[in-house]
Amino acid sequence: MGGDIRERSGEHPFRVTTLDHGLRVVVAAQPALHRAHVALYVRVGSRFESRKTNGLSHFLEHMLYRGTPQLKSAHEVNLAVESLGGCLYAATQVDSGIFSVTVPPELVTEASALFGEIITCPIFADIEIEKDIVCEEILEDLDDDGRQVDADNLSRQLIYPVHPLGFTITGDAERVLSFDQAMLRAHHAQHYATTSSVLAFSGAIDPDEAVALASRYFVDLPRGKAIETLAPIHTQTKPRISIVENVSSQTELRVCFRAVSERSTYRPAMDMLMRLLDDGMSTRLYHRIVDAKGLCYDVGASFDGYEDDGVLDFSAGVQHARSSIVTREILEILLEIARHGPTGSELDKAQRRHAWELQAMLDSPEDLASFYAGGLLVDRFETPEARMAANLRVTPQEIQSLAQMLAQPDRLNVVAVGLFDNGEDERLEEVVCNFRGA
Repeated sequence: MGGDIRERSGEHPFRVTTLDHGLRVVVAAQPALHRAHVALYVRVGSRFESRKTNGLSHFLEHMLYRGTPQLKSAHEVNLAVESLGGCLYAATQVDSGIFSVTVPPELVTEASALFGEIITCPIFADIEIEKDIVCEEILEDLDDDGRQVDADNLSRQLIYPVHPLGFTITGDAERVLSFDQAMLRAHHAQHYATTSSVLAFSGAIDPDEAVALASRYFVDLPRGKAIETLAPIHTQTKPRISIVENVSSQTELRVCFRAVSERSTYRPAMDMLMRLLDDGMSTRLYHRIVDAKGLCYDVGASFDGYEDDGVLDFSAGVQHARSSIVTREILEILLEIARHGPTGSELDKAQRRHAWELQAMLDSPEDLASFYAGGLLVDRFETPEARMAANLRVTPQEIQSLAQMLAQPDRLNVVAVGLFDNGEDERLEEVVCNFRGA
């Protein structure tokens, strides 16, 4: 067994172990809980694909649960897991894949054996059936004419027009129908390797037992090679806007700014900026646009952080004729923080709520595993206590400086999907193109 075992006294106990074949295993025991959680985090996703293979990571996620040498079908796999009291979970993101199972603590050995077999020994059965299923999933983002109308997908295409971060996660039907077992096996061998993966145990689990289970049931993961990817180059010089006509009851609006990466020194300030913008109905975004002005029912802000870039994303579903007004209000909210910074009371509330959320995470094996394993995967490993301390040190001036950097015309990208009558599309374009920044 390799070294690199770390535990810190005075903090929530955890352990990180690197096994002999290179697999990193993180264990966060939560003995007071009544479930055990096992999860594999993999460096895989659409940003690691080409146009020819776009969607392969997502399709492989589906195919992993299609059978093993011992369990010949998806039904047998699901029946075996559910008979242990748990269920399989899987998700593919732009730059990571997550696979997990949560079971009663006394069955964690059986669950680990089964989970390890599913991950390491897929037989890729019923590939044509799964193609039909994924093609149905792709249709959810298209209109009746087959055009892309998902505002999130369109916003990423606008922000990253020539980089894989702009690809859709699912790919398109033509690509999916071209996938075969040889492509699946090659992609599996490349990405489901110890150099690209982190195995996490959390909940009611003994750390020594967890490491032993990892050594026993995940030994067949190959070491593989480190996966490299090119960082997106920022060539934008002015605001970009994409208006897509679509018959719907509301316009789906996305107001996006190129932001900072997960590894940026601005990352703690980004955490706090997001809480100032959208952390409950008393924060700036909801209070102003919904409570004070009644401009829409649903508005929010989120941050997508990648290892080398990031996106600050405002989203809203609005009446078609209000698209330009809501966009102007969103831009003004960010500009106000860039010009004046947050108030002391705002930042104090944001920091307290962040601390409460980190404490609550200690009651969730899924969230705690994601915190540790996700950090290891993007080389931003830290403890909850360290994250809390860093965010408590954030000052109003740091948040103002970050907002000034973000609120610039060459970072702004706006997507609107809906109906635009009486010149509303022109008014929206005017708001976006006339944005001068902080």
